Amino acid sequence: ATSGEVKIGGYDILEQPIQAKKLIGYLPEIPPLYEDMTVAEYLNFICDLKGIRKKTEKESSINEVTEAVKISDMKGRLIKNLSKGYKQRVGLAQALIGNPPLLILDEPTVGLDPLQIIEIRELIRQLGQTHTVLFSSHILSEVQTICDQILMIAHGRLAAFGAPDELES
Repeated sequence: ATSGEVKIGGYDILEQPIQAKKLIGYLPEIPPLYEDMTVAEYLNFICDLKGIRKKTEKESSINEVTEAVKISDMKGRLIKNLSKGYKQRVGLAQALIGNPPLLILDEPTVGLDPLQIIEIRELIRQLGQTHTVLFSSHILSEVQTICDQILMIAHGRLAAFGAPDELES
């Protein structure tokens, strides 16, 4: 950073990175999954990374996130054998481990078939009821479908901010 500051939940991301990062769930465009693990093994590993150590807490957290993203019946399957849509759901589940209040989703529907896009959009809308969701996309129709508020950034500066219908006009 050359100037300014970023705080998440009151924690400065540079001075208190561990505390700040615990408040963030991140899903990159291509989730970094360990494809030779089962879904349950991978999410157990993510629990370890996020400091969830107690067996009962892990099981509870994994059950909650797999239920939320509708992959409970996939926990015993190897990730490499899942469709792209289910891999996205596993990526979203890992972002939800620890119930962070802020979710950052980067192009979460890229490469999905039309039915998977509809399902993931609905899931993101539901998550928006209980989380702050920062959703990045270049597809304007998708942004209008999912988002309540839109920030447009051009050349590192805020270009527009408002509700989808306000910005359309």
